[in-house]
Formats: sequence, structure tokens, C-alpha cells
Amino acid sequence: MSETTLAPAAARGTDQETAPVFAEEARILGLPRSRWPDILAPILVGILIIALWEWVVRYKNIPSYLFPGPLVIAQTLVQDWHTLSGALWITLRITFAALIAAVSVGVALAILFTQSKWLERSLFPYAVILQVTPVVAIAPLIIILAEDVNLSLLICAWIVAFFPILSNTILGLNSADHNLVSLFQLYGANRWQTMRYLRLPASLPYFLGGLKISGGLALIGAVVAEFVAGSGGSASGLAYRILESGYQLKIPRMFAALLLISLSGIAIFLATSWLSHRLLHRWHESALKRES
Repeated sequence: MSETTLAPAAARGTDQETAPVFAEEARILGLPRSRWPDILAPILVGILIIALWEWVVRYKNIPSYLFPGPLVIAQTLVQDWHTLSGALWITLRITFAALIAAVSVGVALAILFTQSKWLERSLFPYAVILQVTPVVAIAPLIIILAEDVNLSLLICAWIVAFFPILSNTILGLNSADHNLVSLFQLYGANRWQTMRYLRLPASLPYFLGGLKISGGLALIGAVVAEFVAGSGGSASGLAYRILESGYQLKIPRMFAALLLISLSGIAIFLATSWLSHRLLHRWHESALKRES
């Protein structure tokens, strides 16, 4: 009979009994206690800045048509919500449509580029040209050629959001472990099987990083294009409301529209960050939780 069979039960369970046991972190309102400083710190700083802003405006008696305080802006946001909400919907619709188009075209081209180096060498320089060309310079031309305001705004926002998706996805697809690529080839996997089971999962963190960047850039591109279209008399989204408020000296409404743009950008960033965390937190080093 082997020595392992004769060992007492207590000895056989020694490793399990001596394994370290980590206490579960306490939760407050459903969130881990360690997360609350990250949430409360920026909120407190924001409250202090808003309070200081309101105090300066009141102390200096600055007229609201020159520089409104936070309370006046909040009141204007409530009073003009019907007008501003419609403009907000137009801007967000263009932003999300441009982001979806950027993801679709960017990922498709990235896959094609990694499958054909000649195709990448031929077309990638033109993607760089689109990236480095200021959209505010070519927006009037796009608006003239497109002959449709919404389509021209979509194209301008897409141009700005497209390149980060393309470049990050290409980088991710090319970052797959070469030893694993050789292993796939050894077992007879074809290009598309290697792409599906190895390169695409390896590129996911890079793609999500590009998505965070492109989300904000799509909003910026839409707003810049709306400024150009609005200056030509074509009613559009929040940027047009900012121009309109400036012409009419309704400065509180202008700040309210600007606030909605900023909040929209923050919401897009938080949404893409949440998506990245949900997709990566179980397996990727950048999102794994480590014991301190």
C-alpha cells in the first residue's frame, strides 16, 4: 500500500487549511468601499469650483449677459429645456451614428490590412491624411458636396473618429503572441481561424482603448461641423444654439448648451469605460483587481 494512502486525513488537508483567506471587502450602497474615494474626490472638487464661481459672480456683481453664474445657468437649462433637448438629440444622433460608422469601417479595414500588407501600404497613408487634416478646414467643402446637412455632419464626425479605431485595432491585431501564431499554423489553422480565435481576442483591449478616444472625438467632430453649418444659416444641434444665443446675447443659454455638450462627452467616456471594464475585468491585466 502506498504511503499516500496511509497518510492521516488531517495531513492530507493541510494545504487547504493553511491557504490564505481574504476577507471580502465591505460595500457601501452596492459599491466596494475602496471605490468611493475615486467617486467622491472629483465630486467635492467640482462642488468647490462651482461654489467659488457663484461667489465670484455675486461678489463682483457681474451681469449675467457677460458671465452668468451656475445658478442662472441651471435656471436657463430648466426654462429652455424644450429647445435645448431637441438640439441635444440631434447632436447625439450624429455623434453615435458617426461612432458606429467609425467602428464598422475601422475594424473592417484593420482586418483587411492585417491580411494584406500591400493593401495596408496602399491605403493607410490616406487614413493618416484624413487624421491630420483639420476638419474645420474641410467641413465647408463637405457641406457643399454632400448637399445634405445631416449627411455632411455625419461625414465630418466620422473623419475625426475613424483613425483611432483603425490604428488601435491594427496595433492589437499585430500584437498577438507570435508563438501562439506559430502554434496555430502548426495545427493547420487557416488565416481566418487564426484571426477569429487569436488575433481578434488579443486586439480587444487595444480596440476598446481606441473606442474611448473615438467616442469623444465623434462628439467634437459633430459639434465643429455644426458650427460650420450653423454659421451658414442651417439650423442644427447644440452648436447652432450656441451661435444663436451669442448673436442674441442670451449668454446663459449659450453656457447651458455648452454644459450639455460637456455632460454628453462625460457620459460617452463613462459608458465606453464601463464597457471596457465589463469585457476585460475577468482576464486582462489592465482590468484585473489585485490584492494590495
